[in-house]
Amino acid sequence: MGRIFISAAHGGREWGRIDPGSIAGGTTEAREMILLRDLIVTELRTRSFEVLSVPDSLSAANTINWINSRDDRGDIAVEIHMDAARSPFIRGASAFYIASNNERKKHADLLLLKLLSRVTQLPNLGSKPDTDAGLGNLAFCRQVAAPSVYLQVGFLSSPDDRALLQNHRHDFAQGVADGLESWSQFVRPDSPPLNQPEKNYPIINIKINGQNYPEQGILVNGNSYIPVDLADCLRIDLSKSINVRRISYRQVVYIKAIELREFNVFVGWNEATRTAILRSNLTICPGQIDLIMSHGNTTEVQLQLFLQNNNKNALTKFPNLPELYREEGTTEGVNYDIAFCQMCIETGFLEFSSDIRPEQNNFAGLGTFGGGLEVASFSSPRLGVRAHIQHLKAYASLEPIVQDIVDPRFRFVTRGVAPLINQLSGRWSADIEYGYRLIAMLKRLYELAQLM
Repeated sequence: MGRIFISAAHGGREWGRIDPGSIAGGTTEAREMILLRDLIVTELRTRSFEVLSVPDSLSAANTINWINSRDDRGDIAVEIHMDAARSPFIRGASAFYIASNNERKKHADLLLLKLLSRVTQLPNLGSKPDTDAGLGNLAFCRQVAAPSVYLQVGFLSSPDDRALLQNHRHDFAQGVADGLESWSQFVRPDSPPLNQPEKNYPIINIKINGQNYPEQGILVNGNSYIPVDLADCLRIDLSKSINVRRISYRQVVYIKAIELREFNVFVGWNEATRTAILRSNLTICPGQIDLIMSHGNTTEVQLQLFLQNNNKNALTKFPNLPELYREEGTTEGVNYDIAFCQMCIETGFLEFSSDIRPEQNNFAGLGTFGGGLEVASFSSPRLGVRAHIQHLKAYASLEPIVQDIVDPRFRFVTRGVAPLINQLSGRWSADIEYGYRLIAMLKRLYELAQLM
């Protein structure tokens, strides 16, 4: 039986103090997760497991390095989180796993199920690929050598989740411990560690753009690895990509297939034929994906499915929203896919927040003018969408607006200053990673629509 690594989120030091992470209700994510982590460690040790607790002084990157420097065959790793959401009404637990890894999905499902069986009051948000995370990937899922899962045990911003954890912390600890105990039994301790190929890795097939690739890949800890030569064939320069994981096996260098997604390559997996599926001949041109002034690529049905997959009640109040975004975006020459994904970020897939109410028809977090703190309101969903599109066009283009201006802050924007998505960072939002979050959301939409 292997060992278990446990990391409490946001334990690193910043400016000489522990990074608190999310803050709400008079407590911090770091405090709550450290307390929970310590209980999980105690519980597992009473069950005779060898547990390694990641030091709280380490940053996220150093946490991964700390685990990888100690990783051995059969080990597993989990990081526990309790982030903040846009709305205090959003609550529940979820588990993130590395995308396109069915084996890791089973581990995430198991971990989540065991937690919820102990804490029945906690809503189940399901297990999710790390591509559903804010930036489109999670380093803890991708860069930790051992099988790893990022466990969201609730939302600190939710008074219900916060009180539930504080009043039933031992139940949370026992549930996570149950999941880790069961999960550890699925990881074979005799599987060879990375870069020590004294035993055979399972062989997998590779298919790229519908054609069988002449070389085969290998399966390591449930992850597809492909020969590095394939990246060269795709004209992908990995020389400066230090985060792309490489291993050497039988005198061949292999890379983790899922990392090619960052180079606009679709990566999938066919369980029946044990084939890694890569696609570079994408419908969406990678060089134009971040152009705000461009045409959209999805249908209204695809936009509807995207919304409903993330909020099953999203279209109850706004059934025509996909149609409105397509029409208003096309009229002004704005990529309506980008605007629609931005709406999903700003409203939390139409969950909204305490600052913006659904009846305000404000889908982009637009403010008013005159120095007030209140957000803008619009008399209809169409006008709310139109204002959003106009505000995007103000940032992205010098072209005149086609329809009457309804955006209350249009005249305060320096026209054409942000033609690319990433240039919205620090402008549309103070978040310096805002553009990356928006691109990650756009890629999720295109992958669901099978355009990427």
